[in-house]
Amino acid sequence: MTKKTFTKIDITRELSSVSGVSQKELKPLVDDFFTSIRQLLMKDVAEDVIRIEVRNFGTLEVKPTKAKPKARNPRTNEIVYVKAHKKTHFIPGKLLKEYLTKPL
Repeated sequence: MTKKTFTKIDITRELSSVSGVSQKELKPLVDDFFTSIRQLLMKDVAEDVIRIEVRNFGTLEVKPTKAKPKARNPRTNEIVYVKAHKKTHFIPGKLLKEYLTKPL
């Protein structure tokens, strides 16, 4: 199985070809977009879950996890304590989910 990694530059190129706007003009906008998403996900708010929903794409969530006093390191079988922390979760939107569930 091979892996293809896309970066912000690839997103800028794709957006440029779709919109007809130059890559030079779009680069700061793409950077600002991802900076805004990151800042929203990193916000300290009173709610437990931070959720960014983008129709026809998907939902990004930041959820708290519970502390695990008896987790196990699978390599050494050592019992370790894992502190409570936050984790991210992506839920694909309807169009993306339909594409991903098609048989290969």
